[in-house]
Amino acid sequence: MPISVPVPYAGSRPLPPYRALFAVDAKDFTGLPAAQHGPVSRLIPELVDQALTRADLSALRDTKRFPANTGDGMVFGFDPAFLPFVLWPFLHVLDEVLGAYNQQSVGPRIRLRASVHVGPLPDSGEPGDGNGTARNDTHRLLDSRPVKAILAAASEQVTHLAAIISDRVHEDVVLGAYTGLHPDRCVEVPATVEGKDFAQRAWLYVPSPSAGLVRAGVPARDEQAQPASHPQEEAPMRPGSRYQGNTQYVGEGAALMGDVGGDFNYTGHSTSYHGTNQHWGSGDNVSGDKRTGGNGERG
Repeated sequence: MPISVPVPYAGSRPLPPYRALFAVDAKDFTGLPAAQHGPVSRLIPELVDQALTRADLSALRDTKRFPANTGDGMVFGFDPAFLPFVLWPFLHVLDEVLGAYNQQSVGPRIRLRASVHVGPLPDSGEPGDGNGTARNDTHRLLDSRPVKAILAAASEQVTHLAAIISDRVHEDVVLGAYTGLHPDRCVEVPATVEGKDFAQRAWLYVPSPSAGLVRAGVPARDEQAQPASHPQEEAPMRPGSRYQGNTQYVGEGAALMGDVGGDFNYTGHSTSYHGTNQHWGSGDNVSGDKRTGGNGERG
């Protein structure tokens, strides 16, 4: 039977059901020896399922929609009613599961990037289910510069997971206070992908920030939001930068997250600091390795 492809705007049709999406992929997967690709590819879904079970999300684990192994990770859809629990406690638990595995493993460390999104997707039990803009954007978020940069800059001994949450999920679930994930644990970033026509506002969440990430403004796991008792005095800064509170805005230039030293070069300027969330503008957030040049300058 021939497949009928709808003509855009030729008429109205029912909107597909909204499905939440979760995707992960492993840092430095392609750098592994070929013999390790298959075992690591099978291991990642096992670790995710283990975390779902420990987070009391067995119902989600058993009802994944259109799951797929992507080689260096996995993606699946699920009922959006689970979204608050995926953001908290599941991401927190997944980080703990990865940390426990990495501590005892004699093989390669498994450090993951994760993305969480939601949108209308076909889910009728037919081939092609789960394909659509929301699925594409989930993978673009996963491949975006900020989440790659933050995981590269963080300590591999401490930070095992970096998650990027779409603005739609953040607005509906986090700001809507349906989840235990506090907004002050999230860092606003412009999600862009090199070579792709993609740019969206998104939010980073790092369950276990290492020292440099905490210094840069990513809240520590047990840190609670505290109201300011008095306005903070403006700190002295170089020309082109200003601070007001605890939110960092990085325009053109670079935001260093993590302990740095060595071959990092920064030539931009114009940085401002405001509240408890961190906001990055355009430009790479981290480039080179995690070390400064000879003058010890930090962005």
